[in-house]
Amino acid sequence: MTATRTRLRASRGTWGFLIVAWLAGAASAAPPPTTAEAPGLADRRQAAAAVPLDRLETADRDACAKCLRAATLYRRLPPAAVACDAEFLDFVLERPEVLVDVWRVLGISRLALDPLGPDRWRLADGYGTVGSVRLVHRERQGDGGLFVYLGRGGYSGPLTPQPLTGSCVVIVRHAPVAIDANGGARHEVRIDAFLDVDGLGLELVTRALQPLIVHSAAANLREIAVFVSQFARAAERNPAAVARLTSRMSRTSPEDRRTLVALAAGIETEPEGDATEDVQATLAARWLPVDQVDAPRRR
Repeated sequence: MTATRTRLRASRGTWGFLIVAWLAGAASAAPPPTTAEAPGLADRRQAAAAVPLDRLETADRDACAKCLRAATLYRRLPPAAVACDAEFLDFVLERPEVLVDVWRVLGISRLALDPLGPDRWRLADGYGTVGSVRLVHRERQGDGGLFVYLGRGGYSGPLTPQPLTGSCVVIVRHAPVAIDANGGARHEVRIDAFLDVDGLGLELVTRALQPLIVHSAAANLREIAVFVSQFARAAERNPAAVARLTSRMSRTSPEDRRTLVALAAGIETEPEGDATEDVQATLAARWLPVDQVDAPRRR
């Protein structure tokens, strides 16, 4: 293994439910910053206004409004660039459990994201975070899209002396920005996250948890953007090999596996043919296997 390989893990102890599946799946090996950047009030107001509360179900509207109003922590993450088509990006955001199943097959994440029904999942990151997540709103905006997730969960582990619980609203927006070097589509993904912690003072979050949450979430987004781009590139170059790789995704329906490959590769049907060894090695090359990530904890 090289020193440049990244730990792809399920936000070890950093509130995996905060960022839904897209952010719960990865974290950088770099240390967190020593200070937290205060978010801009204008960004917070703009993000809250982007949630179409009047179009949500009553229970979802009330829960989202409370979290947006009383959030202990708000963060607008630095944007990340993803090289893929909008349809593929929408599919990943609508069915994040499919991407998590790819990571499981590759052996680079312990994250579990199990469907509980349409647009609803149970999340466990394997390091103390558990919760549930719902996709409460989605819409196309021109050539881009808007997704709003509502989460509820908790953390119990070494970062805090007592278990923590809370709710979150995560707003994901994407829009085309340019054509990449290979002539493919390139999208910018922006994420705003509101976290409302139960019974925990703002001072504790700001001084103790915010630097870790902010850094880990931003690193997560970068790493996941890289993975999605690499998956799309691999599917475009060798769709048959990627299709055979996805055949091992036992937690994903055959229809969703075919759709995943077809959208990533820009094809209409699943091809036949090649072996998957080289594709698997390429996709997993950037990240450490979970057994190596966890090794220091077992010593």
